Formats: sequence, structure tokens, C-alpha cells
Amino acid sequence: MAYELPKLPYAYDALEPHIDARTMEIHYTKHHQAYVDNLNKAIKGTDLEKKTVEDLIGDLNSVPENIRTVVRNNGGGHANHSFFWNIMGPNAGGEPKGKLADDIKSAFGSFDQFKEKLSTAGVGRFGSGWAWLIRNSGGLEIISTPNQDSPLMDGNTPILGVDVWEHAYYLKYQNRRADYLKAWWDVVNWDAVAKNY
Repeated sequence: MAYELPKLPYAYDALEPHIDARTMEIHYTKHHQAYVDNLNKAIKGTDLEKKTVEDLIGDLNSVPENIRTVVRNNGGGHANHSFFWNIMGPNAGGEPKGKLADDIKSAFGSFDQFKEKLSTAGVGRFGSGWAWLIRNSGGLEIISTPNQDSPLMDGNTPILGVDVWEHAYYLKYQNRRADYLKAWWDVVNWDAVAKNY
């Protein structure tokens, strides 16, 4: 079973003005497609093709060492981006509701403090990577991962994640990662995030 680029759940321009259409198109059709293509090439003809991408990257030790780095980078890129597209949407933003909102407040003090901590994790990620809200055995936690590493690789459950690779924002924001992160909150689909929780 070859991995495929998932259908984007909205048009390229649906997240304007926060994320521009050209960035969305390149990010989705070029970057994400390359992760899928490279992953398929690396595992072609092996039993690894039968695994979901989440199971694949969640058990990297089962991947032969000669392709493990390729699978880590490209499988992670595929899983992370498939997740990312679905936690954003048009006419989104605002704040979470229900149990997720209560647990964020309990873990971080307030929604605003949570936003600040996640944004700080994203701005502070040296080079390329991601900032995440995860659930682990201790509850909710904010982490940052390098490159295309996923919380799944450490047995954690991603609830929300933001891509802070330059390709996610450079056309519109250039080197202003903090401005991109500030705008990104306006496209977070909290209903989708709550389902992850």
C-alpha cells in the first residue's frame, strides 16, 4: 500500500490573509508530496508498506537501519503535515471549549498563557521543526521537535502542532516567525483539535 497525499480539506486561499494561497499550494503540493514520494521509495517492496504512517514512525526501531533516517524524516513529514492540515480551517480561531479548554487552563494557568508558551516554543525552535501540545502520561505538555520529528516517535499523542519550518511562512512573513505564529492562531480549528484530545 503506497502512501498518498491526503486531500486538503479547504482551498489554498481559504486561510487568507493569515496564510497566503501561494504558500499553502507550495507547502502542500511540493513539500508534503516530496515527503510522501520519498517515503514510498524508501519502503517499496517491504512489509513496512502495510503499516499506517503513524505506526511506522511510532516504532522506528523496527525500521531497518539503512532506511531509518529516510523514514524518520519523510514519514515524520507525511504524518506531521497530514495532522497539520486538519487542525486548521477557514473562519476558525478563537478559543477551545469544554474539557480541552478546562484542561488547558488547569495545565497552563490560562488560555493566553498556553498560547504564549506554545508560541515561545515555536519561536525558540532553532532551525526547522515544530511546536506541539501533546498528551502524555502526565497530562498536557508543550514541546518542540526538530526537523520532521513527531511526538509519536516518543509515544506521545499530538493534540495540536504548528509547523515552524521556513517553507510554512517565508513567502508572506520572511524571517518574522513570531508574526506568522501570531497570525496562525486565527486559523486553528478548535473542534478538530478537541477531537484529537
